[in-house]
Amino acid sequence: MEIIRVNTPRGLELKGAMWGDNSMDTVVIMMSGICSNVFQNDLLPATGELLSTNNIAFIAGHAMDAFSMIAYSDLKNNKQVYTGVVFDDFNCVFEDVDAYVKYAKELGFKNIILAGHSLGSNKIIDYLGNTTDDFVNYFIITAPVDLGYWWKVMPNINKCLETAKKLVQEGKNTEILPYVFGGFSPMAAETVLNFYNATHLKNCPVLSGEGSTKSLSSIKINGSFIIGGKDSMADGDPKGFMNKINSYCKHSEKNNIIVIPNASHVFYNKHIEYASAILECVEKYITDTENNTLKSLLINENA
Repeated sequence: MEIIRVNTPRGLELKGAMWGDNSMDTVVIMMSGICSNVFQNDLLPATGELLSTNNIAFIAGHAMDAFSMIAYSDLKNNKQVYTGVVFDDFNCVFEDVDAYVKYAKELGFKNIILAGHSLGSNKIIDYLGNTTDDFVNYFIITAPVDLGYWWKVMPNINKCLETAKKLVQEGKNTEILPYVFGGFSPMAAETVLNFYNATHLKNCPVLSGEGSTKSLSSIKINGSFIIGGKDSMADGDPKGFMNKINSYCKHSEKNNIIVIPNASHVFYNKHIEYASAILECVEKYITDTENNTLKSLLINENA
């Protein structure tokens, strides 16, 4: 694994991680979920290691503050927990994803596959539905979130919002809330409000009806959807949740839906199964692309 630095137009340097290199034809860029990085989320290194050993490069795309983890006491499990993101700007989602895609493009990869996990999936949906570039060949969307539903089921959300609003009104925008946001992460007051108001990320509103499917409907390429069979954010029907999201895509019949049995939203203890599913999707895409290219060549030769 190599730490990479990706520049954004606003001058901020994002720190990601890469397995493999540009001697490989194909790269998978995975935008991580909120409060997630390669040191805290085993899903990312497990995928990077498996893909790179199979001649496929892997980039973990982090948010602006993903490496700034802090510790808090998890009294339920009686241990210290390290997590982030404390600061993030969800208004810059498109710019951040675009920066990683262009980074891979400049490295000269032949095939660029854009993936996301959890909120990272909502980020790539926003990007794919609004970009005018055609740099990405295929997508892999994992466990996206209906944010309208999410805000209703996560613990202490209302308490977090009320506290964040109070702190911002007092001019304490960067002060960290005195308890973990949603029960899982420390977060600054302005980041909480920025997250809550990120309407462009409410792009999978198939449970709550709160948001828009315009970005989904505008995605030009095909891909795969992956979800755990016990994903807590799917209202008890993970496959049905994914089917509904896929139904808004232009050519939904060409997309692939994969359910990993007994896996949670974060694929706890199922990281290898998840990485294997990613590898299968990528290898199938490469094979199909090569076969289609060969067919085109044969047709041209016989014309």
